Amino acid sequence: MIPWVHLDTAAVPDGGGELRLMQRGAEFSIMSGAIELMSSRVSGSEKALATLACERLRARPQAHVLIGGYGMGFTLRAALESLPPTARVTVGELVPAVIAWARGPMAHLSDGCLEDPRLTLVEGDVSDLIRSGRESYDAILLDVDNGPESLSRPANDGLYSGEGLAAARRALRPGGVLAVWSAIRDDQFTRRLRRAGYDVEELGVRATGGKRGARHVIWLATKPA
Repeated sequence: MIPWVHLDTAAVPDGGGELRLMQRGAEFSIMSGAIELMSSRVSGSEKALATLACERLRARPQAHVLIGGYGMGFTLRAALESLPPTARVTVGELVPAVIAWARGPMAHLSDGCLEDPRLTLVEGDVSDLIRSGRESYDAILLDVDNGPESLSRPANDGLYSGEGLAAARRALRPGGVLAVWSAIRDDQFTRRLRRAGYDVEELGVRATGGKRGARHVIWLATKPA
């Protein structure tokens, strides 16, 4: 068996611990402690986060999409593939090393998306971008930590709290979509979305993008027009 090789370690701001970039052959993994946050081997649900949300923006050729967390770039690539040339995408990534990894050892995964003219890349907390926005975005895509039940950074809980969901609602334009990825179901979070004033659809998607494999969850929460 090919052994894992530890390529780099990066500190997560605000006491979020460390991320480790690992490689085994052609496969990459980003770890937080013993927890695998993402893998280049499975990307179906991360892509679905973008494609499902962008399907609802077809009538908005100048849509502005905010993505929270670059990860390995699968959600960003899928969004850029789904959106027209007149759209805009802003990505907020908290850990600068993640972008360095995307430009370095994982450059083949980014496939040039970081040079797309529609992209604005912000090194910072996506929650700051959300709080400062007032009807600024047509969609907000959150794939931060491991979903509403954060694993690597307690401060991420604020994104998914009632206050955080209210801030996202203010940042969305009427009819805009808040799309949230999670590794597991969370009925309490579904109720929280509804209490925050969203129309909510919860979808199960395969991690692999195929018919088999683990199921992840995507919430599509729409701000009423």
